[in-house]
Amino acid sequence: MSGSAESLSRLLVREDVRAASAYHVQDSRGLIRLDQMESPFGWPAELQGTLSERLSAAQMNRYPDPHALGVQKRLREAFGIPSRWSLMLGNGSDELIQIMMTALSVPGARVMAPAPTFVMFRVLAGWAGMAYDEVPLADDFGLDADAMCAALREHRPRIVFLACPNNPTGNLFDAPALERVLEAAAGALVVIDEAYWAFSSRDHLDWLDRHPNLVIMRTLSKLGLAGLRLGFLVGDPAWIGEFDKVRLPYNVGVLHQIAAEVALENFDVLRMQTRQIVSERARLAGIIGSDARMHLWPGEANFLLVRLLDGRAKDVHAAMIRHGVLVKCLDGGNPRLAGCLRLGVGTSGENEKMLSALDAALQETAG
Repeated sequence: MSGSAESLSRLLVREDVRAASAYHVQDSRGLIRLDQMESPFGWPAELQGTLSERLSAAQMNRYPDPHALGVQKRLREAFGIPSRWSLMLGNGSDELIQIMMTALSVPGARVMAPAPTFVMFRVLAGWAGMAYDEVPLADDFGLDADAMCAALREHRPRIVFLACPNNPTGNLFDAPALERVLEAAAGALVVIDEAYWAFSSRDHLDWLDRHPNLVIMRTLSKLGLAGLRLGFLVGDPAWIGEFDKVRLPYNVGVLHQIAAEVALENFDVLRMQTRQIVSERARLAGIIGSDARMHLWPGEANFLLVRLLDGRAKDVHAAMIRHGVLVKCLDGGNPRLAGCLRLGVGTSGENEKMLSALDAALQETAG
């Protein structure tokens, strides 16, 4: 056989794939991790014991329940999801986004979202062969309903994604503006991504009753189960039934289903941890918001967005790593995020170390 794997891959792999880079996750070994919006809390010993017992009895030789009905039951109980709405589980929200795009992708199909927002909307649209249109948020990162409605008329997308609270800005979009966009997008599927619902003052589950073009997407990742990779869609059976046709069989494994059931049976523990994060977020906002070296945006997620007024975000980010703390540098992506850092909310002790590292980094890079 002639040639090499490299030459053959150049011939066969799509040009846009070859030109792309793999998703990068920064090495966090030895650092306080506040860059990925994970929960800082582990499971109590009692829950770990329950999980170990359940896992030890798992039938690893059998395929899992294809629809994870036990997990669905627990999700309905924990989140108060009425039986009239269908559920579909995915290997994280990313798989659910990919499933919806696969189901709705036709030649010329377009995806729309505000900007800046969750990067995977754009990435997965590209892999699905769908054009991606973004509409800039307002100066305060609020939803620009006028611009969104105009763009909807111009581009006529098949899918509109609205992360609420938004990532990476952390804010909750104004409800009347969100309703205007939903109504203007009556000919498209609108997905409200509620990944940070647990930290927010509002959710949109009851909006399903008055918007037939709406589905809600949530994840367990921010509730202390990031390692589980479990997301779920809530929506009318007409939507979920079609999406289920392109979901890979057995996409949620036996171990994941068992762990999710144990966690959801003890949902009060996760909610207590969530309340601690919200309390710490408020404390951090009070401290950072009074620091004249930074501008803080109010947020309703498990992180805070700040802009360094001297613009040295990359230098400060690198200096914070030297001080043992990893946050997310957003400078260099969307122009609206120039000079910005995203600060995850950790435990009280982690947050104190983050504040200390941030102050030291700002002093070291000043001038």
